[in-house]
Amino acid sequence: MRNNGTPASPGEGESPPSTLEPRTGSTRDGKPLSLNRAAAPDLVPWLARIMSAEVRLPAGATVRCGMFNDAGQLRVLMAGEWSAETSEGNRRFNLGNRGQALFFGPHSRHMPITVEGSFRVVGISFRPGAEHVMGGLVPTKTLDQIIDFDEIVGHGRLASRFPPDGSNADWIDRMEALLREFVARRKPAAPDPVTLAFDRFAFASPGAPVAEFIEQDAVTQRTLERIVTRDFGLTPKQVLRRARVLDMASQLLGVAAPEEAAEQAMRFFDQSHLIREFTHFFGMTPQQFVRKPNPLLRITLEGRQARRLEELQRIAPGTTPWRAVDP
Repeated sequence: MRNNGTPASPGEGESPPSTLEPRTGSTRDGKPLSLNRAAAPDLVPWLARIMSAEVRLPAGATVRCGMFNDAGQLRVLMAGEWSAETSEGNRRFNLGNRGQALFFGPHSRHMPITVEGSFRVVGISFRPGAEHVMGGLVPTKTLDQIIDFDEIVGHGRLASRFPPDGSNADWIDRMEALLREFVARRKPAAPDPVTLAFDRFAFASPGAPVAEFIEQDAVTQRTLERIVTRDFGLTPKQVLRRARVLDMASQLLGVAAPEEAAEQAMRFFDQSHLIREFTHFFGMTPQQFVRKPNPLLRITLEGRQARRLEELQRIAPGTTPWRAVDP
């Protein structure tokens, strides 16, 4: 069910990029972004990022794009008709006016997604290992899948906790408050320190060999393989490969620090290596990739890059260089 590498031609009713109306911020050239920020200090052990995105489309318009998450995400989708090519086949979600809470497992590759009509989303991105210690869905079982969160929780619709007339900032605060209630009730442990250290290593040095982390963190290869596979859903080497290509994709989409571009390009041996990796993870070459509008993917990767740069202390919180103005 994956993209075969050939860019899809615009279908009937598909909305061109110029007709997308951002409501939660945009790049300097007007492309939609989310409103996103780091977690409150008391939730940092489990929560990586919190966001809300709202995009208006003309009546009958469609966006064909995709997502690529490097961590599990809980999203409440409030509008639009969504379809996704998951590891288990095509899934469709017709939200109407009720909304639906969905858990997106981490991705091993780009997941094609189509949205019909305007949409609004609020969501959280978990830190690797958080799902494991919180007793929920683990990456080894949710990789490249979408799970009906309301169905597995079984105590009402999460979407009903968000007032329709609330602002996007209000929804972010509400989502954070709901997670705080869960943490206070369940009192989960923090994720494994090895997991957190490897997550930071993947942000800072994805071009380095796994052996470098093993040496600096004084962990055995067997232990690292076991913990990372459990908490990321991928092997350590696969996690670093994915981080390299996500950083490069962010550069191509204009939601990355420009001064890092040369160093990130050097992580690939040559142009052929870059093309092979891009084709493996996105089903298309870099040239094909930049010819597509990628609005959903840009929103996802922008939040990841903001988190990465803030946690590496390369930018101050809320000072991403690619945003036009804060909403």
